Amino acid sequence: QNDSCSSTAGAGRQFQNRKMKAEQAKKVEFIRTAEKLKTQLANIEKDKNGHLYNRKSDFRVEYSILEELEHSMTVRRKKLKVKAKILQQLSKIQNNVKKLQQQLKDVKPTPEFVDKLKAMMEEVENAINAFKEEQRQIYEQLLKEEKTVINELSVFERKVEQWALGSSTTEKVLKLSSGRVSVDKTLGNHLPAEVVEFERFLQRTGGRQGGWDDYDHQNFLKVRTKHKGRLSYVDEALEYLSGRTKEDIEQHDKWYQEFLILRERKKESIKKWKEKQRQEKEENLKEKAEKMLKEAWLQREEAQKQKAAEERKRQQAAIEAWKKQKAIAFAMEQASQLKLEEEKEKKQQKERQRQCHVKLLLERYTLQKKEKEELEKLEKEKREEAKKEERKRIAAEEITKFQER
Repeated sequence: QNDSCSSTAGAGRQFQNRKMKAEQAKKVEFIRTAEKLKTQLANIEKDKNGHLYNRKSDFRVEYSILEELEHSMTVRRKKLKVKAKILQQLSKIQNNVKKLQQQLKDVKPTPEFVDKLKAMMEEVENAINAFKEEQRQIYEQLLKEEKTVINELSVFERKVEQWALGSSTTEKVLKLSSGRVSVDKTLGNHLPAEVVEFERFLQRTGGRQGGWDDYDHQNFLKVRTKHKGRLSYVDEALEYLSGRTKEDIEQHDKWYQEFLILRERKKESIKKWKEKQRQEKEENLKEKAEKMLKEAWLQREEAQKQKAAEERKRQQAAIEAWKKQKAIAFAMEQASQLKLEEEKEKKQQKERQRQCHVKLLLERYTLQKKEKEELEKLEKEKREEAKKEERKRIAAEEITKFQER
């Protein structure tokens, strides 16, 4: 019988070992399969990205549509994720408020209950403050990102502006006159009035050099700068500008003065226009952020308005219960203090009685001692008197005996 039991136990262990090995093999096979699938997925993703983002592909238009769709889906997922997080935070705050309301339905005038209410109210307040702080940080991050985008757009706009102005200066006067209508329309639609006026002035007067070639214009600027714009420079300029008359130089000077004035107006106008655009973008972003916060709180505010009166009553009841508990505690404290004072008074009275009793005993002892001393004194005096009488008697007897002799 023992052999049969041991053989049965050995067979059971072997079966268990085979089962564990089979499970282990399945796990290993599953992990290998998962790694292979993961590698295949990575390769497919890589091939997909290669086709999607390859600009030389013949199917770039179709892939662009897919690319835009993927981008829009990514943005949507991010928005949904942010929205879900906000709703989760609001739901947590709402649950804490409901718990507080449930506690207020059954008010107990005990210090533990008041402390519990206080802790729950602090928890709700901390959750609200944390939510506000997180939203404030998100808003500040959005402002920083907006400023970065604005700076990048400003750099891009400057490059476009330089490209546009540079291309206009390389064109000939005749070509500018033939294409004036289209340029004026483009400038008028996208740029401030001062910029349009400056560009039209350049088109009308021959570009940034007033119709002169680069050599004559640079010599004109060098001499004019040397004399700081005074008309005395005209005679010296004639030496450098062969083929130019005094009237040509004076006319070019008038053109250059107007050029400087219009160019300064253009710079100031672009500066104001960019500042206005920046302020408008900041205001729009701020309005959008405020609108999002208002929409997020709108439902809660509506519900809170409906329940405000009831909550105030419950809070008032809790406060009244707390005041009542405080009053009871104060009354109990006063009663305890009064009891302590009564016990103290009793102890003091007993002490006075004891002191009086001791005093009486002391007086009685003193009186007894005095009486004893007087009695002893009288007895002593009597003994002295008896001794005197005895001596007198003896003396009398001696005298009598002496006389008889």
